[in-house]
Amino acid sequence: MSATIEPIVHPIFGKQTGTWQYIVACPKTRQAVIIDPVLNLDLTEREITTTSADELLTVVASNKYTITRLLETHAHADHLTAAYYIQQKLFVSDKPQIPICTGRRIRQVQETFANKPSENAFDCLFDDNEVFNIGDVTAEVLHLPGHTPDHSGYLIGSNVFTGDSIFNPDVGSARCDFPNGDANVLYHTMQTLLALPSHYKCYTDHDYPPADSGREPMPFVTVAEQLESNKHVKKGTQEHEFVNWRRDRDSNLKEPKLLHQALQVNIRGGRLPSSPDGSQRTFLQVPFCAPQALC
Repeated sequence: MSATIEPIVHPIFGKQTGTWQYIVACPKTRQAVIIDPVLNLDLTEREITTTSADELLTVVASNKYTITRLLETHAHADHLTAAYYIQQKLFVSDKPQIPICTGRRIRQVQETFANKPSENAFDCLFDDNEVFNIGDVTAEVLHLPGHTPDHSGYLIGSNVFTGDSIFNPDVGSARCDFPNGDANVLYHTMQTLLALPSHYKCYTDHDYPPADSGREPMPFVTVAEQLESNKHVKKGTQEHEFVNWRRDRDSNLKEPKLLHQALQVNIRGGRLPSSPDGSQRTFLQVPFCAPQALC
């Protein structure tokens, strides 16, 4: 049996959202995927820019990679995906369009927030444990619910791209108070990750280094490090301990500041609503509470 081919991993960090983006490439064929690319949204300036996504494209070009898939882990609530932007930037007229992919349970999230699925938002909806190739590198889709019901991860070689299903040990875990989120389910998802071989690397979607840690953002730690010191689910943590802490913590959290803007874009695979006047302006709805007499 031939040895497993390990990919090249390029982590790119966005300070504005504390978000990691990844390019994962086959070292032999130079085929690659991009995981969870980010658009920059400035609420003060009311402007969407592509600085973070363009940084990814620079790395792709400088390494002569051929992108074969754009992978989303879930419908993010704290940033806008750049998947559609990158798809359009890399479009070549005589070649198939690069597919934007996520887990099939995105349909549930679309129904929750848009009342109906958006049939054309994603080009590929993965089944649980579906296997695909990145050149000569094998990748497997993992269903990792709890933070959101649609959440997927990607096991590529000895690397697992965990999205928001687990964070670095001194950060711990993600909130579970979004619709159909579930702290019990997230606990079991984290146990699934912690059961992987100890040398496997857990690449997270976010890192928020504690102020007193003195460390820089890290894209990954090993499964062994998570088991040893994850402050929410290290080895020996019982389910009821995690669930009680998570629920108490979530009850006091404010909603992400980009929640409403992000979901409108992300359940559509990164497509922005069309401009009503044909200009470069787009309109995203933000709900407000108002007295009944005004409604």
